[in-house]
Formats: sequence, C-alpha cells, structure tokens
Amino acid sequence: MQPFRPAPGHSEPFSTLTPDVILTAVEQAADLRCTAYCLQLNSYINRVYELETEEGQRLIVKFYRPKRWPWAALQEEHDFIRELAAHDLPVVAPLPFATGLTLARHNDIYFALFPKKSGRFFDEFTLDQWQELGRLIGRMHAIASSRPCSHRLILTPAQATTQQVDFLLASGLIPAHLHPLFAATCRELLDLLIPLFKTTNLLRIHGDCHFGNILHRAEESFLLIDFDDMVMGPAVQDFWMLLPGYKNECHQEIESFLEGYATFHTFNRAELELIEPLRAMRYIHFMAWCAHQARDIRGSENLVAGWGSDHYWQQEIQDLQAQIIRINAARPNNTSQQYDQWPFT
Repeated sequence: MQPFRPAPGHSEPFSTLTPDVILTAVEQAADLRCTAYCLQLNSYINRVYELETEEGQRLIVKFYRPKRWPWAALQEEHDFIRELAAHDLPVVAPLPFATGLTLARHNDIYFALFPKKSGRFFDEFTLDQWQELGRLIGRMHAIASSRPCSHRLILTPAQATTQQVDFLLASGLIPAHLHPLFAATCRELLDLLIPLFKTTNLLRIHGDCHFGNILHRAEESFLLIDFDDMVMGPAVQDFWMLLPGYKNECHQEIESFLEGYATFHTFNRAELELIEPLRAMRYIHFMAWCAHQARDIRGSENLVAGWGSDHYWQQEIQDLQAQIIRINAARPNNTSQQYDQWPFT
C-alpha cells in the first residue's frame, strides 16, 4: 500500500496570507508601521512570520490554523502566559493589540503578536540544569494550580486519548486488514490506562514541554516557549519528555529535577508511575496529529517517512504493544496478553 495522500481539491486555509496581507493585518490591528521584511518561520500547524517595525523592533506574528482552537481556548492560553509573565517567569507573552486584546482576526484566521526572543536549544542537560529546570517548572505549576481552565483539553486517557483513538478508527486511514488489530490494541491499552489516572490531580500545564520548546539564553538561562498545547493535565507531563530514556533509566535526572521542583511546589511522587502510560498516550496523540494533517491539506508524508503505509501502521501497533508490556511489567498480578510473538515480521 502506498502512503496516504490528501484528496485533490483541498484548499489551503492560509492561501490568502501573502506578505502584503500579513503586514496590513498586523499594522491595522497593532496600530504600528512595519518595513517590508516578512520571513516565514517553520511551523507545522500554524503559520508564523518574523516582521520588523519601522523602529527596528523584530516581532513574531502567529496565524492560528482555522477550526483548531476556538477563541476562548486561545484566550485561556494567552491569559496563562501573561499570568506567568506577571510573576516574572521566563516566557514569551503575547503583545496587546490596539483593542487591548492579545488576539485579532483576519477573515476566519485568529492571529497574535509576540516579541522576538532568540536562544539556543539543548538536547542534554547537566544535573545542575535539571535542578534549574525543576525550579522553573515548579514555579510555573505553583501559579498554574491557583485555578483551572475551562476551554482546553483534559489530558487523561478517558478523555483525550479515547477521543484520539475514536478519530483514528473512524478516519479511514488505517488499512482495513490492520484495523481490527489496531482497535484491539488500543482497547487493551485504554483499559489498562484509564484506572491509573482516576485519582490524579490535574492542573494547567504547558503540555508539550520538550527540548524544542525550551530556549537557553546566556543572560537569562531557560525560556519556555510555545504554549499551543496547554492542557489540564498531570504535573509529570511537563518533564517526562525531557528525560533521556525510560523512567527506570533516568534516576539521577528525575531526582535532580524533583529537588529543584520542590523548592516551589509539591510533587506527588506517585505520578512518576504515569511516565510510561503518558508515553503510550503520546504515541496515539502523534498518530492522531499526523492523521489530522493528512485529512487536512498538507499530508503527513512530509513529517514521517512512509506515513500511512502498511509498515507505518504495523510499527505503530507494535510500539503500542511494547508499551503495554512495559507498563504491565511494573504492576503486580499481570494477566494481560504479553505478545510473546509479534504479529509482524
């Protein structure tokens, strides 16, 4: 089977965003004047451009993909970032437009303006930096725990993951001969995961805290960026993706992080047992994310080699089954299927 290709006739929702349109929209909404500089930056979901004002200030404008988030959800993201900035956390807060709001609209596309911040990415931290990250995330969660949000996703298997599985199963993108096995694997995984989250405390979190969303600035240290995937979820979600391996391989990193975290906020160590369940949920999240792109305009073959092929879905099923084994290995009285022989060769 060939990788999935989007059906012909799909229209690009950002097709109207020419440089002239972008500059005019920003100038009118922000009541400022820009030069002709308009550089498109990498972004899979949204459209992001670097601009320059006539005074020489560099700005970033983000046009949000239509129908992905309602206004209220975007506003909660912006309110959270501005709340963190008001407490002097190193984040990049959206700038107000002439209306005083941080969101504006061009046709059916919402957009926001940010100051440009530069820095470098790390793909490995020292133990001292793990402590520093712990203090930063602990400070963020101390503020985040003050109140919930109402319009963002709930990161639990009973809600987010179940919705994603339902979408994948109904998408028509899974090859027919693999559909039953994929469905059975997901059902087993959900049956395993849902009880693990029943008593988990949820708070506002970054939601997508990985290496690509943490900048290091020599004069300011770490800077958190891109709160697009802000959710209500467990605290551990905001650091497990930074770990260099599986939970049982990262004792020093976890302990250093939690030592820093405890300076500002209490961490329930029982949440460490959610790391591998959250990894399995991330697999499904990414599958659903790619499927949405494939159903949209651009397709996902540009993001994942061979996306949509038989081999792709076979590998995804095998990865989910491996996570089931890994999660069950830490539980007593394991009675679930062990997949001693993989269904694929």
